[in-house]
Amino acid sequence: MGTSSKTEGPSTPALRRDPYDVLSVSRDSTDQEIKTAYRKLALKYHPDKNVGNPEASELFKEVAYSYNILSDPEKRRQYDSAGFEALDVDGMDMEIDLSNLGTVNTMFAALFSKLGVPIKTTISANVLEEALNGTVTIKPLPLGTSVSGKVEKQCAHFFGVTINDQQAAAGIVVRVTSTAQSKFKLLYFEQDANGGYGLALQEDSEKTGKVTSVGMYFLHFQVYRMDSTMNAVAMTKDPEAAFFKRLEGLQPCEVSELKAGTHIFAVYGDNFFKPATYTIEAICAKSYEETTEKLKEIEAQILRKRNDLRQFESEYRKALARFQEVTNRYSQEKQFVDELLKMRDNIHSSFTVSRPANHNDNVSGLSNGKVDDSKVCTPGEDGGSDGKDRPTKKKWFNLNLKGSDKKLG
Repeated sequence: MGTSSKTEGPSTPALRRDPYDVLSVSRDSTDQEIKTAYRKLALKYHPDKNVGNPEASELFKEVAYSYNILSDPEKRRQYDSAGFEALDVDGMDMEIDLSNLGTVNTMFAALFSKLGVPIKTTISANVLEEALNGTVTIKPLPLGTSVSGKVEKQCAHFFGVTINDQQAAAGIVVRVTSTAQSKFKLLYFEQDANGGYGLALQEDSEKTGKVTSVGMYFLHFQVYRMDSTMNAVAMTKDPEAAFFKRLEGLQPCEVSELKAGTHIFAVYGDNFFKPATYTIEAICAKSYEETTEKLKEIEAQILRKRNDLRQFESEYRKALARFQEVTNRYSQEKQFVDELLKMRDNIHSSFTVSRPANHNDNVSGLSNGKVDDSKVCTPGEDGGSDGKDRPTKKKWFNLNLKGSDKKLG
């Protein structure tokens, strides 16, 4: 399959194999075991490392698709209970690998992204491999500080955040923002057995107001990411779903706390054609205790509301169907009443001495050689002698006067 096919639809393999078989894991595997298996296979079949090998491209696609299912608790549960039939294939987003796309296809991908088509980009294999080999340059990012930079597309800037026991206990927040509205990813790497770093978390930037931003929150309670592209394809088919599915994009983050030590984060350039400008900052949550509690409460409210909406959607759909039914009847009844009243008006207008112009009756104002008084008016009628009819009325008035003078003489 050519690289252009990556932009044509959801990244669903033509022939679907059991995701557990694809990743070579058992059905009772932990999330970490599934993640580790995915990392190895994704790197093995990554298009960057297999240029011109369509079979590897298909395997990479299959591995990504399988991990998409097994890494999501809800999708995994649905698959375990009823197989592929239980999954919303239309709602699964497409993923493209920018590093293996030609210029033309990159332009098409950029266009789709600009039009709102949900496109998730994969991380360059070069970046992943360099991190795994431990050959990346890591810049220190002390807590309470920020660093601004510009990262080339499909490249990454690495930062080391070192925390002590007290800071780890209080909680850590790492955020990246871009006033230029650049697209980027925030990556978190865990120490690998061979001394390198393996990708553990990744978050895509989201546009909020006039900036793009992304954050990772390690606050000792379950925090959530908002995946705004979730079910976006399905939502375009049903505008009502845009509201009901909106909170379904809230997904639990895999890591909720960090231990004391140095932790590796990276900003990955995700623009299609140009570098991404950004500012990254690391914060200790101890100075934000009130804000942290607000986050905990608001996410709890959102989860409760998500459950409420799941129930309300069913009620709404039924009411909407009923509303459509009565609205259709309203239109029919209105049309019928309009027609009845029109027929009534036509019948009423039939009761008249006057006849329409298309009849043979003399309608020039004369009836049996006599002047029709209804066609004659005096200057004092209809507002006096103003208007276009003034000369005619004046002439008629003068004629009558002359006739009267003759009789008097």
